[in-house]
Amino acid sequence: MTGRIKDMDRWLGDGGMELIGIVGGSFTSYGVDGEDLGWVEGAFTPLTPACNPHGIVQAGVHGLLLDAAMNFAIYSALPGKARTRGTLEMKVETMRPAVLGETYRLRGEVVRMARQVAYGEATVTGGDSQLVSRSTGTFLLHRPDDASSDPPA
Repeated sequence: MTGRIKDMDRWLGDGGMELIGIVGGSFTSYGVDGEDLGWVEGAFTPLTPACNPHGIVQAGVHGLLLDAAMNFAIYSALPGKARTRGTLEMKVETMRPAVLGETYRLRGEVVRMARQVAYGEATVTGGDSQLVSRSTGTFLLHRPDDASSDPPA
């Protein structure tokens, strides 16, 4: 088992970020498709810390989960010790309310992987397969095996 697989398996659940579990998110599976592009799936059952006093999930919580899903998907497709360094740009759209206690599907995918950046998209869908929220993002990559991508000393 490679180090990457051990890291990815260890991050199933809260993705290595306690806050994801606190709001009710959990990653359940990941992989790489036939084009060497990564994906991740999970579930989101909103807990009280994710919601306003009316039981509706805050937009920032959607952003947290969607950002994490895109990062996890990108990481699953990167070779060796490469990783995402940070989110450069992200757009979040909410179309329907997510409510306390209901279960939603979370999915992140890599759209394109370049040498220094990766492009991802992620969705939250309801049990009826209706889109609840979606996001697109651009992520800076760190590839330590490529000396040109190392930060200046």
